[in-house]
Amino acid sequence: MASHHGVVAHLLPQTYKRMVAEWLEEDCPSFDYGGFVVGEKLAEATLLGKSAGMLAGVPFFDEVFRQLDCSVKWLIKEGESFEPITKCATVSGPVRKILLGERVALNILARCSGIATKSSRLLRLLRSAGYPNILAGTRKTTPGFRLVEKYGMLIGGCDPHRHDLSTMTMLKDNHIWSAGGSIAAAVAAARAAGGFSVKIEVECQSAAEAHEAVEAGADVVMLDNFAADEVPNAVRGLRERWDGQRAFLVEVSGGLTEENLAGWGGGGVDVISTSSIHQGVAHVDFSLKLPH
Repeated sequence: MASHHGVVAHLLPQTYKRMVAEWLEEDCPSFDYGGFVVGEKLAEATLLGKSAGMLAGVPFFDEVFRQLDCSVKWLIKEGESFEPITKCATVSGPVRKILLGERVALNILARCSGIATKSSRLLRLLRSAGYPNILAGTRKTTPGFRLVEKYGMLIGGCDPHRHDLSTMTMLKDNHIWSAGGSIAAAVAAARAAGGFSVKIEVECQSAAEAHEAVEAGADVVMLDNFAADEVPNAVRGLRERWDGQRAFLVEVSGGLTEENLAGWGGGGVDVISTSSIHQGVAHVDFSLKLPH
């Protein structure tokens, strides 16, 4: 878990500040009519957590208000779970600027906290089911919002998986088919292009394809959409066949839910990846209230 080794916010690239500026511009591309009404009187607003969840997205929230010359004081820590209604932070500054950043900041926080909450819950359930290894997300993220969503996975204790097409080569069925149907040929081409520093993962639809991928030199073999009861035999066969000959990780992906996770607790799997920790997750409800 990244948070056990340092401050997760320190991972963020400087580009996140530009993203925040673009989100603010999107929300107010012209005149701020509501801001004109309220003016520049100084005030302090309170951030309320109105549904249960885990707080995530603090650096993005902070940056929204930093760009608007406001200050944020947090009353709970990022990664901390809370019950409603909790006073999470205060935001101080001109009323016009607090309201200018309100919706952008709340949207980011609600989405990021929702992903962290779901990630943490699913990881905790897998641990209870006996699974000791990595739970990861996927690249099925919202365009333009990937950094926030991957950040939420990290705060929730999960692995964000590859961030983009440049951070790892994943050869899926379409890649294999387009390379003439040969896993070995596709892996060889990927290795020639990416060199020693870029890992190669091969998505496999059967145990036979998984063996072919290992033989070709894949670093990670993904058992895609295997039934839970098929996984232990497939993994055992791979370990026995290639013991001492090849080093590789086994990833399982597809179909994991809170309802069926009990069957995924064993089997020697190194990584379980699922989009269920970041796609379609419930947001955590926050509101920002000025005194009245």
